[in-house]
Amino acid sequence: MSRELGIALIGCGKISNKHIHVLQQIEGGRLVTLFDEQAERAAAQAAKAPGAQVARSLEEALATPSVDLVTVCTPSGSHAQVAIAAAKAGKHVIVEKPLALSLDQADQMIDACDAAGVKLFVTKQNRYNRPVRAARRALEEGRLGEIFMGGVRVLWHRDQQYYDAADWRGTWAQDGGVCTNQASHHIDLLLWFMGDVVSVYASGSTVMHDIETEDTATVLMRFRHGAAATVQATTCAQPRDLEGSIALFGTRGTIEIGGFAANQLRTWMFAEPQPADETVWDEWGTNPDEFAYNHKEFYRDVLGTIASNRRALIDGIEGRRSLEVIHAIYESMETGREVTLRFEPRRCRLGAPTAREET
Repeated sequence: MSRELGIALIGCGKISNKHIHVLQQIEGGRLVTLFDEQAERAAAQAAKAPGAQVARSLEEALATPSVDLVTVCTPSGSHAQVAIAAAKAGKHVIVEKPLALSLDQADQMIDACDAAGVKLFVTKQNRYNRPVRAARRALEEGRLGEIFMGGVRVLWHRDQQYYDAADWRGTWAQDGGVCTNQASHHIDLLLWFMGDVVSVYASGSTVMHDIETEDTATVLMRFRHGAAATVQATTCAQPRDLEGSIALFGTRGTIEIGGFAANQLRTWMFAEPQPADETVWDEWGTNPDEFAYNHKEFYRDVLGTIASNRRALIDGIEGRRSLEVIHAIYESMETGREVTLRFEPRRCRLGAPTAREET
């Protein structure tokens, strides 16, 4: 039996609640230490994790001998700095989405982990949703045929208070907009099901919020094998969240997954039905009614990957794929033109320092 891995949690904001909850239940991993630049916030979160200590600095957390794996939940703009430091300390690394903000940062993170011989994981927990897993299995079995069209809709509600809660939210240098923050999970799913993107054409605007970045976007993607997909994303849905969905249309079948975060099966139809199709709704139609269920499944996979030394489902390379597409989306928004991949960002502002930071 493999030993239990010690885990350090860096960054104790809202998303850390899911990680802490899961780490109190998961086998094979134990939360050892926490660090946040706001010490009182780290102390409050440590109270939820019996036995976990609060580190006085990032360096102290990374130097803890019992730490094998570092989970990075800091603002997106600091993911690279923390992840690279963790890799140099010889720790495996989990990074909350997105992997980084700039492609250069992503490459530096991947290189640092490769050089240190440690694994890099990106938290894309929606891949572990039960309907998504069923859809992926159907794809691999050829039941969908060739996917010729897809689409995601991320129609969520975020009020101004959400953005005002932290000064980094809604900024180009530290966060990005709806495409980077909310829709990045769904863009990742499109790539996972439909393959490599060859071009994007995007339009974005700031409709309702006092932020630097876009709160509404429409994107057309074209894929290497000739398929196309659309992305509709907004944080302006009124008066509450509507859906986070993905639809896949193939030459032999159709699958739609809806719910708040692609967690409820909506359509399951195939040209060649199978007896198991009658039971898929009960077994795979929705996630269990359990807080942070897909984060738990993600951690199980991470711990199993480290124990068996296999390639991760969502490693740094996979995280970079969707980040490059997001950069192309922003490049298209800035230029008003279709952007082909691979490309070198020229006008994309994501991850760029603000004028205030440059002075």
